[in-house]
Amino acid sequence: MKLIVGLGNPGREYELTRHNIGFMCLDEIANHYQVSFNSSKFNGSYVQVNNNGHKFILLKPGKYMNLSGEVIRDYVNFFKIAIEDILIICDDLDTSVGQYRLRYKGSSGGHNGLKSIEQQLKTREYKRIKIGISNNKLIDTKDYVLGKFTNDELELLRPIIKKMPQIIEDFLNIPFDNVMNKYNGVK
Repeated sequence: MKLIVGLGNPGREYELTRHNIGFMCLDEIANHYQVSFNSSKFNGSYVQVNNNGHKFILLKPGKYMNLSGEVIRDYVNFFKIAIEDILIICDDLDTSVGQYRLRYKGSSGGHNGLKSIEQQLKTREYKRIKIGISNNKLIDTKDYVLGKFTNDELELLRPIIKKMPQIIEDFLNIPFDNVMNKYNGVK
């Protein structure tokens, strides 16, 4: 069983904010598989998917970003998911809008959701897709990540969001090294 997590903050007021790109990607993936987040457990909305023999869970943590690791930890423990079978989709201030990177592991880079995951799972060695939201140094970081995307930013992000189901298919079917080689550096 694999666990695919989109990071974001719960609540309508956070829809289309930069910090919620993970939720936006999970919505696209769920739409592709024609499923909906109809179950909840451990403060998270989730759906189990069985596609061509691959079982996986799509999860949106229902706690705020800085506590999302608690939700993920509970799913990992309950469903007996190995760390190497986790994929986190999140925003990245250090990457330009319209860019993304797949990584095996790494530091949180100051991202509170990733910090929480590291604390709860006691490792930095989980796979991730980091989607660029840029960084406006003229705006306080908290206000910036909780700010809504502009229409221009959404246009740049749309192709990445649309690509998510294919990335997930590859994540399920081929070694992650090959997934990284296929997608890193591609616009």
